[in-house]
Amino acid sequence: MAFVIPEYHHPDFSQPVFTSAPDVNTAPAPADGVAPEGFHSTSIWPEYFKLGGRWIIAAESRMDASVVIREGKLEVVENRNLRKGDKVVLGRTERAEEGIYLHCDGFREPDSAAPDDQFAFRRGRSRETAFGREYDRLAELLSYEREHGNIVWVMGPAFAFDEGARSAMSALVDSGYCHALLAGNALATHDLEGAMLHTALGQDIYSQRPAPNGHYNHIDICNMVRRCGSIPEFIDEYGLDDGIICSCVKNSVPFVLAGSIRDDGPLPEVISDVYRAQDAMRIVLSKATTVICLATMLHTIASGNMTPSYRVNKDGTVRPVYFYTVDADEFAVNKLLDRGSLSATTIVTNVQDFICILADRLGL
Repeated sequence: MAFVIPEYHHPDFSQPVFTSAPDVNTAPAPADGVAPEGFHSTSIWPEYFKLGGRWIIAAESRMDASVVIREGKLEVVENRNLRKGDKVVLGRTERAEEGIYLHCDGFREPDSAAPDDQFAFRRGRSRETAFGREYDRLAELLSYEREHGNIVWVMGPAFAFDEGARSAMSALVDSGYCHALLAGNALATHDLEGAMLHTALGQDIYSQRPAPNGHYNHIDICNMVRRCGSIPEFIDEYGLDDGIICSCVKNSVPFVLAGSIRDDGPLPEVISDVYRAQDAMRIVLSKATTVICLATMLHTIASGNMTPSYRVNKDGTVRPVYFYTVDADEFAVNKLLDRGSLSATTIVTNVQDFICILADRLGL
């Protein structure tokens, strides 16, 4: 069954609540990186702002940012990136009272409704939930997005510890199901360790047996890559063609590696400045139409905060952004449940099993 993008329904701006609403108020930013009192803070949902009597949607949004009006256009800007004098939108209401409207139901069909039953079993999401339909739906979605969208993977290092998971993810990259990768130093280091030495953190990625002096392996890999100057140069010098990072380099898939206080090395491409890393992640996520976060809670939360639930196309149409979070820990996936059922799907399972099942569903 072919995947179909749901139709977006704009608010009916002919209703009195919208026609009688005022234009938004603004105030200048008092200093660089400082918003004026009463600034409006954005969400992941479509938001409209009344300017010159017209309701305009913020084309690119994210959680917890300000809205700036520049040359009659809306820009969503992190408060740290505000500049003194920027015209910042004011208002803490969301139902048109101050010229601001938050629209959470744009993709919901008019006749859709929740079941009448007040009580029913298995409405939660846990390790007991059956996720077969989610795998089928995700496979349908990725088949569509490969040609029509932009798929971003946000990955923790767990994949690098298993030969089958590395192979499955590599096959997804090679087959065009990955347009960008967000990760940290650990995933890249251990994946390259697997390609070079067939170990991850010194353990064989198939047998899980520790290699002699294996605790040196990842540090040696970091040192070798740094000596080569970059990950692509390292891959080229040693003739590597195995694993996730090799597939990204081979297929020119961009990746952002955000640094951590605990990093060894790190690899040359790792961005150690947290705000530079956030900016680089946001550039990637600003193109995303499907985001899949796997076994990395902090990167998942960061990506969730930077990714709106919608995307405004060049022709002005609006489509949803699909957001998946997968982890063996129910707490980790539930952190983003409040994004709403449309934009966030949670799957509680071992991510190594998840990627192998998904690759199988896609016929890889």
